[in-house]
Amino acid sequence: MQHAFIKLVPKSAKQAITLEDVQQLFIYYKNITAQTGKQLNWNYEESAFPYEIIQTSETTLHLKSIHDRYRSIYVGIGEENEHPFVQITLPESATFGDKGKANEFCRYVAKKLEAELQLFNGRTMYFYKR
Repeated sequence: MQHAFIKLVPKSAKQAITLEDVQQLFIYYKNITAQTGKQLNWNYEESAFPYEIIQTSETTLHLKSIHDRYRSIYVGIGEENEHPFVQITLPESATFGDKGKANEFCRYVAKKLEAELQLFNGRTMYFYKR
């Protein structure tokens, strides 16, 4: 399994995050990519977000795909030392397509939350004003 973390810091846009907030960010992402597809006269929504959002617990979402290039991504929320975070997990069965989409989603969510992002490869990206 591989993990990426989106950590909320004192300079982040929000100081708390719920699973509903994360789910709303994914729904918004689907909507804006659908609008882009309409402008291009192409079904881009299907390619941009090839997942179905399934809530598996109070703190976990399962992004499950029916496409052959993608399988699944898990998204969870938590808190460490009073700092909330969003964890993106790729299971062993994840494809390279899943990893690419997970990296894209990580950057999108971190940018929207103005947070710190620790990628799957251990590198850190900062999306908050420093």
